[in-house]
Amino acid sequence: MTSPNAVKIEWLDEAKADVRRLDRAVARHIIFEGVLRYALIGSGDVRPLHGGLTGSFRLRLGDYRVMFKLHDDTMRIFGVRHRSEAYR
Repeated sequence: MTSPNAVKIEWLDEAKADVRRLDRAVARHIIFEGVLRYALIGSGDVRPLHGGLTGSFRLRLGDYRVMFKLHDDTMRIFGVRHRSEAYR
């Protein structure tokens, strides 16, 4: 059962490739403890991005950042990067 404010998740190709490069345990944590949790209940350390990424958000999960845009009821994930590379 989903909450009334649940959003759909759409992984763009670049984000899928980012997740495939990660260690399996880290990828599972990002997907299930971060992205899915945020999509279902809106919980997580989310902040708006600035500069060239204005209109986008980042979800902080330990040393990793999930970058996404919200379009209507869809969370479009366009990047999953280590914090040292996330904002370059």
